Amino acid sequence: MKLTWYGHSTFLLETESHAVLIDPFLDDNPASPVKAADVAADYILLTHGHFDHVADAAAIAQRTEATVIANFEIGQWLAKQGVSEAKIIGMNTGGAVATKFGRVKMTLAHHSSSLPDGSYGGSPGGYLLEVDGQRIYVSGDTCLFLDMKLIGVGGVDVAVLPIGDLFTMGPADSLEAVKMVGAKRVVPCHFNTWPPIEQDASSWAETVRQQTAAEPLVLEPGGSVEL
Repeated sequence: MKLTWYGHSTFLLETESHAVLIDPFLDDNPASPVKAADVAADYILLTHGHFDHVADAAAIAQRTEATVIANFEIGQWLAKQGVSEAKIIGMNTGGAVATKFGRVKMTLAHHSSSLPDGSYGGSPGGYLLEVDGQRIYVSGDTCLFLDMKLIGVGGVDVAVLPIGDLFTMGPADSLEAVKMVGAKRVVPCHFNTWPPIEQDASSWAETVRQQTAAEPLVLEPGGSVEL
């Protein structure tokens, strides 16, 4: 598998036969090296309803006919944007669904989740993915919370965690999240998109190396790592 970061919280997970796009925010993302029209997707996963996570979801879903996985309320909102209801899987925290690329479980996250038009965006969440024998945890926008220890039960091969602070947990709390989840490898996100969330990812990575057993994987926008 290959994981590519397009800046902010947008990732593309590519398996041998499927492209899984997470929180597509591309056209208005100053850090993104690509535009929404350039990205392929068989599945789209949305963690919550904020503009910087769902901005391009409807357009990409309609163009690619991707299946969208999101909470129920975001699913309803996407249907109003013209996405086929047959291509929407609405779920909620704690639930899981089997897909063609693997198992997807929606995990708890502590955040807010209004949609771009101001409507209610349901409960925010993250995802625990079981793909090709690996367990990948995408926390979504969240603060640190003790139940991350439960998410790590069974092992986590890769964790994707925000480090930007202000709107999510910052570097110090994300370090504790790495310890709680027990991830073997960790990828930072939701930082350096705008000045209020600027962080020194290299310094964060060095602290992860010093204080945990995890391998930090700091990517540049457009950069990829083999999983």
